Amino acid sequence: MSQKDDTTDTIQTDAGLRTPIVAVLGHVDHGKTSLLDKVRGSAVIEGEAGAITQHIGATAVPLDVVSQVAGSLVDPEEFDLPGLLFIDTPGHHSFTTLRSRGGALADIAILVVDVNDGFQPQTEEAIRILQDSQTPFVVAANKVDTVPGWQVDEDAPIKQTYEAQSDRVRQQLDESLYSIIGELSDAGFSSDLYWRLQNFQNNIGVIPVSAKTGEGIPDLLAVLMGLAQRYMKEEMEIDVTGPGAGTILEVKEEQGFGKTLDVILYDGTVRASDTIVVGGQNGPIVTDVRALLKPRPLAEIRTEKRFEKVDELAAAAGMKIAAPDLEDAMAGAPVRVVRDRDLDDVVEEVQAELAEVAVDTGEEGIVVKADTLGSLEAMANALDEAEIPIMRAEVGDIAPRDVSMATTVDEEKHRVILGFNVDVLGDAADKAEQQDVRIFESDVIYQLVEGYEEFVEEMEREQKEAVFENVVRPARFRILEDHVFRQNDPAVVGVEVLSGTLKRNVPVGVFEGNELTRVGSLKGIQDQGEDVDEVRNGARVSVSIDGPTVGRDIDEGDELWVDVPEKHAKVLEQELREELPADEREALQMFLEKHRQRDPFWGK
Repeated sequence: MSQKDDTTDTIQTDAGLRTPIVAVLGHVDHGKTSLLDKVRGSAVIEGEAGAITQHIGATAVPLDVVSQVAGSLVDPEEFDLPGLLFIDTPGHHSFTTLRSRGGALADIAILVVDVNDGFQPQTEEAIRILQDSQTPFVVAANKVDTVPGWQVDEDAPIKQTYEAQSDRVRQQLDESLYSIIGELSDAGFSSDLYWRLQNFQNNIGVIPVSAKTGEGIPDLLAVLMGLAQRYMKEEMEIDVTGPGAGTILEVKEEQGFGKTLDVILYDGTVRASDTIVVGGQNGPIVTDVRALLKPRPLAEIRTEKRFEKVDELAAAAGMKIAAPDLEDAMAGAPVRVVRDRDLDDVVEEVQAELAEVAVDTGEEGIVVKADTLGSLEAMANALDEAEIPIMRAEVGDIAPRDVSMATTVDEEKHRVILGFNVDVLGDAADKAEQQDVRIFESDVIYQLVEGYEEFVEEMEREQKEAVFENVVRPARFRILEDHVFRQNDPAVVGVEVLSGTLKRNVPVGVFEGNELTRVGSLKGIQDQGEDVDEVRNGARVSVSIDGPTVGRDIDEGDELWVDVPEKHAKVLEQELREELPADEREALQMFLEKHRQRDPFWGK
């Protein structure tokens, strides 16, 4: 039987079972916040005044209220767990924030998918995060009320309202639902409508819902309670009075308290007199709790004093901790109560957790900033997969010192800062513009990575084009018989390009054995009387060459070569070879072979 313990402001049982923590994920605009609001609103309406506990960053819905909202779908006599704790900050970046002992803090997740849109980029990213963290989840297929012809039955169980629809409406909804089930299959998950599943351990339950009308909300709560009771009961067993363990959701400035921590507590108790160890930018921070704060009841939340002090709070709960020396505390980092344990052991424990998510950095690479430790880890994993090196990785907004750091790299493509779900401070934006540092911002990890990769591709393409413009390219051409139009100053002759690209203003010469003798400079090209900058393999044109005299230095039928400088030949072979047309590669190869018969290391 569940009960509410007013002294700790949390839902607790005598057996020491804590409330399962539920996170909400999904693509933007698919209804994550609306769904959370509907669950909370339905619970407030159904519950007696004060039954719903407002936490920092979370809302606790006790079992008796879950039962009232879910109706016949949840019999409170069949459950030992005290209810559900919904995390109030929907979004996968918040989900990645919430870590506990190397895994996701949330015990179970709701993946919200719009029945009209199906899987979208953030849905796919959320799926990857759920797979990586091995977090059980259900799919809330939202917005069923938008199916044309849908007959609304406010707050009703979905199976009942689904069966009451016309065949045409049901058929249209089924198409959308089975499209989602197909996309889950593509991602490696077996799934079906929840009422058709026997085994929830190996299958994902899809629950049609409407965050607007409340249809399906009873089913969603029933499935969450059922999964937690059946598969997670052992994990919910905690030592209620033991030293607390939690995760920082956010570090906030609070009037009258300075820097404070919004914490989700998942084990034990925190007391106003406790010494705690907190994960910080530069390692563990040891400090003393100055005040434990909880929100005032919902009816009083608009008053100036939004929080009230309490003596202790027990898991699972959201709370605000005020303490000194929290300037370097990080969102996503652990919080541990010391109490009767050895301080060094607790510091070591926090250090070990921080080390788990430490990002490998090098002397060369990009700068990465993220809103939380968990999302920083997710960013680092994605960049590692894409083989993008990281020089610096930190939690926090993009500041001028990050721009300064980005300017120290050797490679231009690394003069970049990727910011995941963070702000760019004004003076940092100005400095980045002045110092030619590129900043990418997004709240979708893969979009950041893709944006950077496209930037690098474009930069490399432009660099290659610039090199192409400035490098002397290989070409082999022959002076045609009976096509001498002028013997010298300059010599004007007709030629055929045998291979490569012949351009104006290049030095040309004749090979005598393996020695190239420069004869002059090709100044102009005319194609059917028109001046042109370059011609390709197979072209017949007239050219003017400064330097030689026809009949003495060059002659009809002679094969001439563009005299490619050794440095240029090296760049062409080592960096641009794949960009060259096949005949130009052939010309380059022949040119190199002739030189290397004389000097094996020429152009290397």
